[in-house]
Amino acid sequence: MADNSNDPAVIWQTMVGEMEKGFNSFANQAMASPEFSKVMNQVGGVTAGAQKQLGELMEKYLLAMNLPSRAQMVGMAERIQAIEGQLNEIKAMLHQIHHNSLAPEGGHGTPRPPRTRRPPPEGGQK
Repeated sequence: MADNSNDPAVIWQTMVGEMEKGFNSFANQAMASPEFSKVMNQVGGVTAGAQKQLGELMEKYLLAMNLPSRAQMVGMAERIQAIEGQLNEIKAMLHQIHHNSLAPEGGHGTPRPPRTRRPPPEGGQK
């Protein structure tokens, strides 16, 4: 077998592997420290505060532009869904009432006479 100790690819892979081990060791030590946790909590708090402020700013901007906010759009969508549900119930009731009005009540009522077709007159003319 050939000697791989002078192969540049093997040397590069070894060097990258050692760098990864060193970086992982450093990162694990940094994440285990209480300072790291404190900084991450502060960053998370700042991010949440900034997001809240951005949301409030966006709502004021939309109000100034006379456009609905996200909350208002969600409210409208919920109301429209409720209205659609009520319309479907009304349609179902109307369909049931219409169906019941076509059926003779208790078997009584005047049935329609059967439709008949007149025979053609004698002589082949219609």
